[in-house]
Amino acid sequence: MPQPSAVIHALVSVIEERNPMHRAFLQGALAGTTPDERTRLERYVEFCLARGLSVGDVADAYLTLVHDTLREQIYFRQHGAYRHTRFVDVAGDVYFNPEYMCRYMVGLCVSAFLWPNHRAMFRFYAEHLPRDHAGAYLEIGPGHGYYVMTAMQETAYDRFTAIDLSTTSLEQTRDLIAFMAPGSRCELRCEDFLTGDLPLAAYDAIVMGEVLEHVEDPQAFLDRIAAVARPGAFIFITTCINGPAVDHIMLFRDVESIEALIAASGLAIQARLLLPYEGRTLAECTVKKLAVNVAYVLERP
Repeated sequence: MPQPSAVIHALVSVIEERNPMHRAFLQGALAGTTPDERTRLERYVEFCLARGLSVGDVADAYLTLVHDTLREQIYFRQHGAYRHTRFVDVAGDVYFNPEYMCRYMVGLCVSAFLWPNHRAMFRFYAEHLPRDHAGAYLEIGPGHGYYVMTAMQETAYDRFTAIDLSTTSLEQTRDLIAFMAPGSRCELRCEDFLTGDLPLAAYDAIVMGEVLEHVEDPQAFLDRIAAVARPGAFIFITTCINGPAVDHIMLFRDVESIEALIAASGLAIQARLLLPYEGRTLAECTVKKLAVNVAYVLERP
């Protein structure tokens, strides 16, 4: 593997200094990246620096994600359940807490390059994202904004909308687009996807990454996607099984439960990506309650 850029080297050095036990994982993670992914990570860190953060701030944001996820994993192993089951129990501490939400989103975006499961899901998205389709693109819960920004850079969609309950998320998305894709326009809507005034059968692409595990009624979200999608629309969703995190409230225990919700919404699975816990089979993960990441390309027939 070529030597990482000075920016990435600085970031990794600070992370390793503040958490030496993470060193082996980081070195392996970097070895699994492509040159393009390392360039993208470098540009993302440069974006954070332009936004007023230091390399140390980015490292702390990433380590906040690592620490908080480990804490929730320990709780899950002890109790066999997520710590919280209601949106109201996490919303104030996460989505409506600007200081925490900012760190959380920066940490998550860095993990999209460094964590093999997150990296694989982004690769799956990039592989299936239509490059030559025009029309309206909708993203539900853009988080750090990297997915919608990528679509704005690399596709022919000409109208972009991102909807989120968190103003902090929308601010990061806005700033990332301005930095990475200057001149591009995206309508940012701070509202509830289930109750917002979105037109029916109007969107040619709908993306919802890592949302279903954050909501109390995932069926309602899938039904709403089916309602606002045009027939034949590109639909991309991701979620997790046995995947505790600080704001996860909906516990999926197997692939079948997720795919039953998809079927009930009337959406059809065109492609799937199943990412069992490293070194384990899907069956082992179900029995031992180990994390599995899943991604789907769906279509409204």
